[in-house]
Amino acid sequence: MRQGMASAESIARAVRLARIPFYLQSHPKGLTTRELADLCGVCSRTMQRDLNALQLDLKLPLVQQKNRYLLSGDFSLPPVSLSLYESVALFLATRLLLRQVDKSNPHLETALAKIASSLPSPVAEQVKQGIADLRSRRKDTGYIRIYEQLALAWTTRRKVRLRYRSLQSSEFRDWLLEPYYLEMTGVGFSSYVIGHAVREGKEGILTFKLDRIQRARLTDDHFDIPEDLDIGRLLSSSWGVVWGEDVEVVLKFSPRVTRRVRESIWHPSQVISRLPGGGCLMKLKIGSLMEITPWIRSWGPDVEVLAPESLRRDFSQYAAELHRIYNSEERSG
Repeated sequence: MRQGMASAESIARAVRLARIPFYLQSHPKGLTTRELADLCGVCSRTMQRDLNALQLDLKLPLVQQKNRYLLSGDFSLPPVSLSLYESVALFLATRLLLRQVDKSNPHLETALAKIASSLPSPVAEQVKQGIADLRSRRKDTGYIRIYEQLALAWTTRRKVRLRYRSLQSSEFRDWLLEPYYLEMTGVGFSSYVIGHAVREGKEGILTFKLDRIQRARLTDDHFDIPEDLDIGRLLSSSWGVVWGEDVEVVLKFSPRVTRRVRESIWHPSQVISRLPGGGCLMKLKIGSLMEITPWIRSWGPDVEVLAPESLRRDFSQYAAELHRIYNSEERSG
């Protein structure tokens, strides 16, 4: 009986020792012994013994600042064990990721190589082929430096100074940014940083495209993400990363593409209804029309914009321009 109890206690301690690094990595400013003890459901004295064991026996790179424990920046989480179905799911996720990246990224390459080492051989070989394809894409060392600075700023909760030129501007402007979130979309193979940004005359939660950042410099100033900020809710109305006041979009699809339209959830707000004759009507609420416009155009003559009226006018002008181009008697050689 006593042996069984000792075994159960050792298992519980092993679980704790595995969880503590995860807790510390998810709190860049560190945790106190009391906070760690509460997370693990033990007393402070037990947690102190666990921390000593992690430092002395398991060589965990712990740093103590006043009464808080932190992990040093070079710490890596231990490998994970994946089932066959989890491995295939991860492979599909990597394939989707690789289709959204248009430039080489050494950090992505090494991350995928580590993932491949944990996968069954047939799956791993396909991931390795994806890594080889990634290496052949164009290289942009400036972009990688910006990516690294933003990754550090985001994970350590430090402010970063940006030099940025928006799509509508001809000049670069300086911003002080608190990075709350990093996001990637398939629209234009783009990655973005979202956060509270300040410059003279403007302030708010804004989105910056990494390709338009000329320079990013990490500062020593820390920040806290507001507790009431829900990035998922903020982006829920966007088609990608642009949000704003919701606009209702109404689209009429032809019978030829209705089955394909109905197969997917294109946006959380969508409502699709059948029309007489086999077509369908889609209604959805979007925070910005900018990102959805290319998607609507991709359906060609199989979609008609019914609302809003401003978007319908844009598509009418777009169709007229296409007609002018393809019916012009003058053609380039």
